[in-house]
Amino acid sequence: MLENILPHAMLKTKPNLELRIRTLKMDWTIIYDMLSGKDNSSFGWDEHRQMVVVEDAVWNYSHKAASQFRHRSFSYYDQLTSIYAKDRATRNDA
Repeated sequence: MLENILPHAMLKTKPNLELRIRTLKMDWTIIYDMLSGKDNSSFGWDEHRQMVVVEDAVWNYSHKAASQFRHRSFSYYDQLTSIYAKDRATRNDA
């Protein structure tokens, strides 16, 4: 459909969508692990701002990939949780 609307733009719909889905899943995984990890009880989720909240001192010691969400909202968290959370392994054998 995108190729029909913009024929000379040389955009490929499928690779762009697959990359976006992969990026969203990686971001969701980082946030999900922050919120539900066994050593991450200090992290919380602000429903109104759709972002991770924690004391500033914790950000300094948290995982480097997690720091990108210090001032960034992630509005797809609830939807992606309903899709991906049931497939996550949660036991010791994971």
